[in-house]
Amino acid sequence: MASDEQRPAGGDSLRRLEAEVHACRRCPRLVEWRQASAAEPPRRFRGQAYWARPVAGFGDPAARLAIVGLAPAAHGANRTGRMFTGDRSGDWLYAALHRAGYANRPGATGRGDGLRLRGAYVTAVVRCAPPANRPAPAERDSCLPYLERELTLLDRCQTIVALGSFAWDGALRALRALGEAAPRPKPRFGHGAEAAVGEWRLLGCYHPSQQNTFTGRLTEPMLDQVLARARELSERS
Repeated sequence: MASDEQRPAGGDSLRRLEAEVHACRRCPRLVEWRQASAAEPPRRFRGQAYWARPVAGFGDPAARLAIVGLAPAAHGANRTGRMFTGDRSGDWLYAALHRAGYANRPGATGRGDGLRLRGAYVTAVVRCAPPANRPAPAERDSCLPYLERELTLLDRCQTIVALGSFAWDGALRALRALGEAAPRPKPRFGHGAEAAVGEWRLLGCYHPSQQNTFTGRLTEPMLDQVLARARELSERS
């Protein structure tokens, strides 16, 4: 969350959690990678000041919908300091959130750009940019308590959209840690997949990565349909 835009009014616990996330150094490999990425950026980002710290969740503290991704991108959120901001995946996600009525504008360029979310909160399983976008299992497990606490503090939220299989698995692990009974057998990820986990509803969506959007594996109507279903489910709760 950016200090000058969308802060949880009265959400002291979320603010404290945000500060903890920003100061985290639990995973030496990720600390080294996020800082190395900032020290040697691509030419298009040279001269820009990188965030190069863990990235906290962003959005409406009264959200009924949580959107969970994998981790910050090395030259996206690791640069801008806000989830899904500053890369093509974020361009797709925030444009879709705007079309669905969750965002006040269709683009996200950086902290302080005026973007605000209504009824939605965007976060991730892992809070530091990982090499090759592949966190190690131990790094995932070190970070999961942050997601667990966010889901607890978002006390109006019972619907989650997981962007990709890693986020799907992470969300299931977080809910299980919170005492929710995961269905057996374990629900399989797929685009449009749905699972009931206690009182929560989990929806699967292909990640809006360039690998998926450039190939047509994920299209705008497909993403819009998942968000429409998420709104339907969240408004029932």
